[in-house]
Amino acid sequence: MERLRTRVSVLDRQRRHRSTARAIHRLLPEPESWLDVGTGDAHFPETAKEFFPYTSFDGLDPTTSVAYARHAERIEEAFTGHVTDPHITTILRARYDVVSLLRHRSPVPDADKELRAALTVLRPGGLLLVETPSLQSDELRTRLDSHDCTIVATSRHVLGRFPQTYRVIARRAPSAP
Repeated sequence: MERLRTRVSVLDRQRRHRSTARAIHRLLPEPESWLDVGTGDAHFPETAKEFFPYTSFDGLDPTTSVAYARHAERIEEAFTGHVTDPHITTILRARYDVVSLLRHRSPVPDADKELRAALTVLRPGGLLLVETPSLQSDELRTRLDSHDCTIVATSRHVLGRFPQTYRVIARRAPSAP
C-alpha cells in the first residue's frame, strides 16, 4: 500500500510540474536560462526539460541536495544559499529569463526581500513564476505591481496536499534597473 501511495505522490508531483512548465511555455517557448529557487533535488527542472530541452536550468537551495541534483544532471549549475544573500544576487544579477519560486520551498522571514532578490537575478523583460497560498495572492499582486511587474497569467489550482494555491506569472519591466 505504501508503494502505491508513493507512486501516486510521484505522479501527482510530475503532473503539477508539467502544468507549471506549460504555463511558462505558452508565454516564452524557449528561454535561454532558468533559475529554480528552493529547488531541492531539482525534480521540477528535470520535468520541465521535457518542454524546454535547450534551456539551461540552474538551482538554488539552502541545503546540499542541490549538489546532488547537479551530480544527477537535473540542473547545470548548483548554488547553495538563499536568493536574498547579497553574494548570490551579485553573481547572478540579471542572468535569467525565468525565475521560479514554487510553493514547496522553505518559508522565508521577509517575502518582500525575497521578491526583490528574485527580480534582481531576472533579466529585464523576464518572467517570474510564483506559487503562493490563495490567502496571500492579493498581497503578492500588490507587491509585484509596486516593483513594476506586469502580471501576464494567473491560475488557481489545488496542488495535492497543499491548500488551494495561486500561481502568478509576472513579466519584469523591460527597462527595469
